[in-house]
Amino acid sequence: MNFFLYARKSTDEDDRQMLSIESQLDELRELARKEGVSIVREFVESMSAKSPGRPVFDNMIKEIERGHAEGIISWHPDRLARNAVDGGRIVHLLSVGQLKALKFSTFWFENTPQGKFMLNIAFGQSQYYVENLTENVWRGIRQKLRRGEYPSRAPVGYLNETKTHTVIVDEAKAPLVRRLFESYATDKYSASDLCELAKDWGLTSINAKAIRPNRMSTLLTDPFYVGMFRYRGETYEGTHAAIVPNSLFEQVQRIHKRRAGPERERRSDGYPFLGLFGCDVCGGAITAESQKGHTYYRCTKKMGRPCHLKCIREEPFADALKLKTRAVSLPDDGAAAVLAIFDQWAADERTESAAALNGEQTRLADLEARLNRLLDVYLEGSLTRDEYAARKEQMLRDKADAKEKIGQIQTRGAIWLEPSREFVKRANMAEKLSFSDDLAGIRDFLKIAGSNLKLTPPETAQKDGGEYARAWPEESEAEPTEGRSSPRRGGFATRADFSHPKADAVSVRASKSLQIKAESNRVRFAPSALSVSDSAVTLVASVSSGPRPVSPLKLLGKAVPQIVVEFAEPWKSVAEIAPSGDWSG
Repeated sequence: MNFFLYARKSTDEDDRQMLSIESQLDELRELARKEGVSIVREFVESMSAKSPGRPVFDNMIKEIERGHAEGIISWHPDRLARNAVDGGRIVHLLSVGQLKALKFSTFWFENTPQGKFMLNIAFGQSQYYVENLTENVWRGIRQKLRRGEYPSRAPVGYLNETKTHTVIVDEAKAPLVRRLFESYATDKYSASDLCELAKDWGLTSINAKAIRPNRMSTLLTDPFYVGMFRYRGETYEGTHAAIVPNSLFEQVQRIHKRRAGPERERRSDGYPFLGLFGCDVCGGAITAESQKGHTYYRCTKKMGRPCHLKCIREEPFADALKLKTRAVSLPDDGAAAVLAIFDQWAADERTESAAALNGEQTRLADLEARLNRLLDVYLEGSLTRDEYAARKEQMLRDKADAKEKIGQIQTRGAIWLEPSREFVKRANMAEKLSFSDDLAGIRDFLKIAGSNLKLTPPETAQKDGGEYARAWPEESEAEPTEGRSSPRRGGFATRADFSHPKADAVSVRASKSLQIKAESNRVRFAPSALSVSDSAVTLVASVSSGPRPVSPLKLLGKAVPQIVVEFAEPWKSVAEIAPSGDWSG
């Protein structure tokens, strides 16, 4: 069996990475020699695995798909992936048989259902580590903000002191920056004129490039030059020295505000789905606008390409997204069943750890006693110096091994279960969101679980062979339709049981095989069997379902866009399992 060797570190700076590429290669080559593994090619890159898009890793996956290798050898699963997309690609290759083996220096893997499950847990734990590390970094940044220290690259006119991690005045550029403020305060120069002046004076940006007009406007409104700074929308009092008097800065702000005109309010505040979707026709962004008391989402059509995508109203749009969210959700009883299994695993882990810890501590105490007896025997003259040295060295190795195992047992615990617990709780929260009017919560969930979110014309969706669930529009008093009920009961769940063939409706693309029962429109999860074993965990669930019409419909006689949402692992697996109710995985 041919193997690819993959080594990675997160940065190009050697002093920022404890485990270098060279040490990984040495360890992996030695492991390959011991295991009798044939390495046909080595892949090495210095890039973070927090997000998809590593070119060397992607090239290795393509080579595996072409059949050039059937296994990967690496230091640890976190070298391969720290995100759900890349981890899912590895598991998928194992499932279809294109990848048959994985070997790690610090992790055991066997290509079995349980082994793949544990690999998924390892990938999830790696992602958890990165996200937790990000939170720790932000904690440090917040502390710097409290002390008034700027946690980023200083603007033109200042320098970052690397030794003390402070900001100091750039004696060469600071006087020129002040001259820019003084020139603008005369009300005789525009931002473009100041760019020409800066070019004549030799004043450049922090990247040693000419200052552009838009950057000049940012410079003139930056409170950093009066001893304050903005960070993530909030202003802080800094500890760095000011190079522009406050009176001069205020004069510049008055002139700049008069020239710029009134500021516009952020449009995203009133439109929860703004910026979430893209147009599947031309690739443009989806914008929102209000007309006659309703909110509509449509393509901006600013990509310079023909686009025939129609608009969609917020109410059916929200109903469609609720259905998408429901497809990857886990009800309360299902979540409780899975969490109960995790609790059992955690209890088993604690029991096994306690027994292993007691055994290693006993072994360590025995080694200490044997070392003392060995010294006594040597002092009595019963052993030669060489015999004493050889036996002592072996006992010291055994002692170091015992201490290492004790440390691993004490720190390991059941932390590997935490990413799985978090995933189950998030899936359970998605179930609640799908039956609520919390549009902001649905948006935030789809940002996490969904990818490639698009609006596509109904004819394109039909070509894709997608199935549809029907979401009915709000009643129109101006255009009564025969067969409709006059009062609006609200929400997709209460409107979906209408079935008049002439009624207008919105067609939304549903998850494959997901059927919604007319009288309740709610997926019901009831475990019928629950078993825990050393090799697998089986959850069998039943889902109430009923036939639904799947023909694409229209809203007020116009074809409306269809919703396309893709889910990466592990959400993709939930979307595939949820309709059948079989959670055996």
